[in-house]
Amino acid sequence: MRKSKHTTEFKDSAVQLALDSDLLTKDIAQDLDINPKTLYNWISEHKKKNNIQIDGRRNSQRSKSKESLNEENQRLRKENKLLKQERDILKKATAYFAKETL
Repeated sequence: MRKSKHTTEFKDSAVQLALDSDLLTKDIAQDLDINPKTLYNWISEHKKKNNIQIDGRRNSQRSKSKESLNEENQRLRKENKLLKQERDILKKATAYFAKETL
């Protein structure tokens, strides 16, 4: 059996990021430098393990011309939270791989 190069913590963080985000899963996978199919598999496993109903595609694009200032602020806060989560995941991955090379 092949040993995974990703820690369970990294997988869980990536799945949580994908579930909480308004971005497309393939874009998140690309940002994390993993194969989109791998992330889709992790999400599917997570949903099966936690008895979460698997839904269809998310519609994440909004018409910017129709957004009010409050909606824009809310969207920017979400995006800021997402970027902080991505940063934290990348920090953990960097530390993990740096430790592995020593």
